[in-house]
Amino acid sequence: MPVSDQERIATQMRNPRIVRLWQALAPLRSCVSFMNTGAHPDDETSEMLAALALRDGIALSYACANRGEGGQNAIGSEVTHDLGVVRTAEMERAADVLKLNLYWLSETPDDTIFDFGFSKSGTETLEKWGRERALKRFVEIIRTERPDIICPTFLDIPGQHGHHRAMTGLAHEVMSAAADPTFPDVDLPVWQVKKLYLPAWSGAGDNYDDDLPPPNATLTVKASGEDPVTGWSWAQIGEQSRAFHLTQGMGRWVPYGEPNDWPLHLVRSEVDGPDNELTDGLPATLADLAEFAGAPEIADHLEMAQSACEAAFAAFPDMNRVALQAAMALKAVRAARDACPDRARGEVHHRLAAKEIQLSHVMRIASGVSVRATLERDVLRPGEEVALSIETTGPVAEVTPVLPEGWRHSDGVVHVPAGAQSTVCYPAVYRPGVARLPAIRVGVTVGGVSSETLLPLERAPVVLPARSATLSPDRALINAAAETRQIDLRISDVFPHSGQAALALPSGWSAEPVAGGLRVEAPQDVASGLCSLPLQIDGAHAETVNRIAYPHIDARARTFPAQLSVRVLDVALPDVRIGYIGGGNDRVGHWLRALGLDVTDLADNDLTADSLRSVDTVVVGIFAMRARPALKDAMPQVKAWVEAGGNLVTLYHRPWDDWDPEKVPPRRLEIGKPSLRWRVTDENAEVTHLVPSHPLLNTPNRITDEDWKGWHKERGLYFAKSWDEAYEPLLSMADPDEAAHEGALLSARIGKGRHTHVALILHHQMEKLVPGAFRLMANLVARP
Repeated sequence: MPVSDQERIATQMRNPRIVRLWQALAPLRSCVSFMNTGAHPDDETSEMLAALALRDGIALSYACANRGEGGQNAIGSEVTHDLGVVRTAEMERAADVLKLNLYWLSETPDDTIFDFGFSKSGTETLEKWGRERALKRFVEIIRTERPDIICPTFLDIPGQHGHHRAMTGLAHEVMSAAADPTFPDVDLPVWQVKKLYLPAWSGAGDNYDDDLPPPNATLTVKASGEDPVTGWSWAQIGEQSRAFHLTQGMGRWVPYGEPNDWPLHLVRSEVDGPDNELTDGLPATLADLAEFAGAPEIADHLEMAQSACEAAFAAFPDMNRVALQAAMALKAVRAARDACPDRARGEVHHRLAAKEIQLSHVMRIASGVSVRATLERDVLRPGEEVALSIETTGPVAEVTPVLPEGWRHSDGVVHVPAGAQSTVCYPAVYRPGVARLPAIRVGVTVGGVSSETLLPLERAPVVLPARSATLSPDRALINAAAETRQIDLRISDVFPHSGQAALALPSGWSAEPVAGGLRVEAPQDVASGLCSLPLQIDGAHAETVNRIAYPHIDARARTFPAQLSVRVLDVALPDVRIGYIGGGNDRVGHWLRALGLDVTDLADNDLTADSLRSVDTVVVGIFAMRARPALKDAMPQVKAWVEAGGNLVTLYHRPWDDWDPEKVPPRRLEIGKPSLRWRVTDENAEVTHLVPSHPLLNTPNRITDEDWKGWHKERGLYFAKSWDEAYEPLLSMADPDEAAHEGALLSARIGKGRHTHVALILHHQMEKLVPGAFRLMANLVARP
């Protein structure tokens, strides 16, 4: 969809030329590079990084382990890989604010370096990721980016997330491994990181509880103060970056004048001298680079380049003078590059290449060149053609499209080859200063010096597969205890539009065409288990496209094999009327209906005494107290309904989800924090039934050890910490070498009714079609 005029106006208002130029000048201050490392999107130390980049001119990068697939989603229903796609896009937008080069250890949705859920151990994490795989990828990143400094965000100590601990542990190893010419299977020049710092602050909070104090500070990055052009504090700019992590609810207002200093602890250094500043012992500016690299032959060129960079700063905001000084600096940088002796290229060439990109952007912005390139459509298919329009303002510039391999441009039309691959949803690298293809090359000449920058299209296109369709549902249940063996499958968005869609069926299954799709029927004696029914279009493999669009990120799409997954199970169902109150973050209501139960979604105006009398059981979805303010207001009516005989089931909430332990539940029930202390991350942890005869573990389904098998991600989280004596703990479980938790499943008789609080991640297990989750849920919704 083309960008609207309103969107263009909003973008223009957010990006005045004077600010863009000032921020483009910032990197000319320094030749030092700093790599932050973390496990997930939003682990970066944004506020400190803002000061390092936009005040000090230090080149930034971030090495992130995975895409955050196991995290929460505060804005939508995407989970796992789709959530990873959203969080990847969010991280890229956050990187734009900080001019941050972004690298991922995880390269594909099927990568072993995956956010498999909460972990308490770095060792366990690396066992699942594959330690050799993770270290190899980290070495590739270090040798590609060539940072002078690396600094993890978190400490490798008990009480921290195991993913954080794994990345911090790897940071120690990679410093040696990247410089080791014998390190196997990485065909890139070796690189010696010069310094390794650790944070000298605690990582404790709502989620983590560091067992050990942080190390002493050997230096402090002063991050107080504000940008002289925008007037924003460095912390505020950092939060402007963090605000793009909307799925995690990030972005906080930082008042002016709030102190924001960042203490660091130097662990290892490969350079001599004191360490009072980050740049001590490093080539702080271009003028320092020749001596640092042992290349006196290029000292004069680099000093000229440095002088011109300083003159460009001094000339601000005189656009013409800034452009001319930047051109002079670029000319000197190129002369230094050409004259650099072989012995110094390892330390010099990558720094000068970065300066060439930075100076080229300064020249373009200061010259007043503006380019807007738009495709007629931003969703493309292999073999299609699409019109490209380019609008240029300002001085004459050379503007040419740069296309992926195999694409062509002629007479204002872009031709997508028949064999074009789908757009990668998990890109491994993102560099804000160098656009991905297709892009626009902009050439500018100032004072006889020519430069080029690569700019993105106004809206990046998404290339979809040659054959695709959307299946709804793509996961389904057949409950052998119910009568039906049919699944009504809607097949939509078929491409090519004339294509014939069909399922590859197991023996004994049938599929009858109906309006909009197929009626799939299993044999009456179908065996329990998981069946996969692939979709074909015109006899060839087809894919499903999950398109993702939010206002704060570019449109994305994830493609994967189109198939219907069917779980056949045997679950006895209670005869109950269920009211479901969702918060938008789970599909428990859907799965209860799929199981064969009578479920009504309750709107806010249904939370009245009269409406509640029409249901036997109310299920409250995860986070619903926060997402549905009317629910919290209606809890007095809900409590009265429970006292009169209603069955209330609340799924897990976080302490900050408006869960007042004294007022929300029918009796006091406190959720534990930090969350690391109140969860069981081992999805195979042994589960002990504390009250084996309790009806919730026996009616209408007897819950056995089999029901705890095949779980995914973890057992549960945000367990209850303390509770009124009316509640009875039904389960006990623990992670290895830890004391057992009893707050995963609590139930209390309340008057004539019952309240059961569930901290097990049943909603996630249902999405993964885990049989035990459905059997237990059927028991939980049964009449008290």
